[in-house]
Amino acid sequence: MTTLKSKLKEDLHTAMKARDELTSSTLRLTLTAISKEEVSGTSARELSDDEVQKVIAKEAKKRREAAEAFAQGGRTEQAEREKAEGAVLDGYLPKQLTDDELNTIVASAVEEAKAAGAEGPRAMGAVMKIVNPKVAGLAEGGRVAAAVKKLLAG
Repeated sequence: MTTLKSKLKEDLHTAMKARDELTSSTLRLTLTAISKEEVSGTSARELSDDEVQKVIAKEAKKRREAAEAFAQGGRTEQAEREKAEGAVLDGYLPKQLTDDELNTIVASAVEEAKAAGAEGPRAMGAVMKIVNPKVAGLAEGGRVAAAVKKLLAG
């Protein structure tokens, strides 16, 4: 069992003992998503820590999107619940890049792409190929794409 998955299970056990309903339900759902990912495909397999982290990031993104949808629908109580669940999951993810750090990485990638001959808005794909490996797991794809578009637009 991977270390991240075992940490989730230990934390679930601790949350259940402490009768922390929010944390225990969030971790149960996340462990279920991990198990589902392990058995998807042609054969069952054990996920690596990186793959487990991707599943956790996907679950956290779902919580943010749901919180936004509930807030727009005027259901503040459910929105707060989703935000709290997202906060629990964020504790298992690496610290996200700040906007300044992200812009610095994107700016260097834009310069690198320009040196290779790619310019203007059409260089988006070339820049994203350079940026994505550097920010994998540290910034959400939408944020990265927005930063790249902003810098390419001028």
